[in-house]
Amino acid sequence: MADEALIYANEKEPETKHAHKGENEAHEGDGETVVIAEGVPLLAQPAVVDTPTSPWTTGLFSCFGNNDEFFSSDLEVCVLGTFAPCFLYASNVERLHPTTENTLTNHFCTYSGLFCLGNFIFGCNALAPCFSSASRTELRRKYNLMGSSECFAKSCGCGAHFAESSDRECMETVGDFATHYICHTCALCQEGREIRRRMPHPGFVRSFMPMEAPGQQVMLP
Repeated sequence: MADEALIYANEKEPETKHAHKGENEAHEGDGETVVIAEGVPLLAQPAVVDTPTSPWTTGLFSCFGNNDEFFSSDLEVCVLGTFAPCFLYASNVERLHPTTENTLTNHFCTYSGLFCLGNFIFGCNALAPCFSSASRTELRRKYNLMGSSECFAKSCGCGAHFAESSDRECMETVGDFATHYICHTCALCQEGREIRRRMPHPGFVRSFMPMEAPGQQVMLP
């Protein structure tokens, strides 16, 4: 017992505190953070990178589209945007929400009421664009399209700074509102052309003939 006590007295106390402290330390190297916990290195989560936006298939002022196979549809959109913007807007929203009932009627009535009220008070369509700009924001987010603010920033040479901005979505929403308010008819037509290129009309159902398997045939002698 005396020898064992002497051996224990000469031994050093294990440095458990320092060992755990060293294990839980975070080391940084080559731009990557490595956290060591309980002897197992854990890599830090990588930063989330935003996917690049895609341009619109037609420009804002491309009244007749790109003179492609959608020319007849683009011509229809141009006529509706010029003479019946209320119906074009309601049709665009109906395609964005194909499963919602009475979408065309509800948005047509709301837009028409704001259109008439704006012309009665201000002498121009000053109220309906405030209501319809939300559809442009929804369409842009759904297909990750390039916003007006991003286009303006790239034209000024500030595209890299704009892409890193934390208020990017807020600026894009403001850009959607400004586009609808300043170039309302052109904005509606651009959205109509984009929607018709990406999705069919909700009422369109491709006809098909159901095929039945032939019955069992019996060979007679």
